[in-house]
Amino acid sequence: MHHNTHVEHMMGVAPQLILAIPFLVALIIYIMAVLVSNQKYKQWPLYRTFLWVIGIVCAVMAIAGPLAKQAHVDFTVHMIGHLLLGMIAPLLMALAAPMTLLLRTLHVTSARKLTTLLRTRPVRTVTDPIFASLLNIGGLWILYTTNLYHAMHEQMGLHILIHAHVFLAGYVFTISMIYIDPTPHRTSYVYRSIVLIIALAGHGILSKYIYANPPEGVAASQAETGGMIMYYGGDVVDIIIIFILCLQWYRSTRPRTIHQSGYSIEN
Repeated sequence: MHHNTHVEHMMGVAPQLILAIPFLVALIIYIMAVLVSNQKYKQWPLYRTFLWVIGIVCAVMAIAGPLAKQAHVDFTVHMIGHLLLGMIAPLLMALAAPMTLLLRTLHVTSARKLTTLLRTRPVRTVTDPIFASLLNIGGLWILYTTNLYHAMHEQMGLHILIHAHVFLAGYVFTISMIYIDPTPHRTSYVYRSIVLIIALAGHGILSKYIYANPPEGVAASQAETGGMIMYYGGDVVDIIIIFILCLQWYRSTRPRTIHQSGYSIEN
């Protein structure tokens, strides 16, 4: 009874709202930006709006509602939530090109200020593939190989902080590997490919480690299933990222014999 009461407290309305509200705000801002952009320029691609909406839905499913509540007591469900929040949602939302949309929507002065911000050293550091990989994969290693996973279920503030980190680290990692939006600090395809291979290896090894060494408080059977979900589910998202990176690489090297409209091939 005490355990159930604790779960109800940890997964009550407050933490779910704190985590979900930023995503709902992002959804509203994106749709409003689309409406403004469509009045000023040609129609914003409908599929990008669709990707943003689905990405938001995936993220919210992982942090609020029945799935999030069950994830608090079931490691297998937790790992499904991890895939939704840390891998699938970031990929879908990155493909929605939010920065491109924002730059199209803002007034010229504001757009220039934003562009200046994107060129700063802190942004360059955070979006470097190596740093982004350390934030993302390194963070997961710390979460699942220390007592942090257990502590996350005991402290609401830590629970909120870790979920926010999982999404943000996943998003930064994704945009550091595939350039959909304007990126002032572009790194080479070779550099990104090497770092991506190492990062994916780190993710795969961690999933096998979880399979054999359950986090504190996790049953062996759930750890085995969760590890498999992390391994094979992660592979699906990784394959998509690899495909996009290779496609962009191929298109960047082919002869340019036709007039370019000014938009990158990712648009």
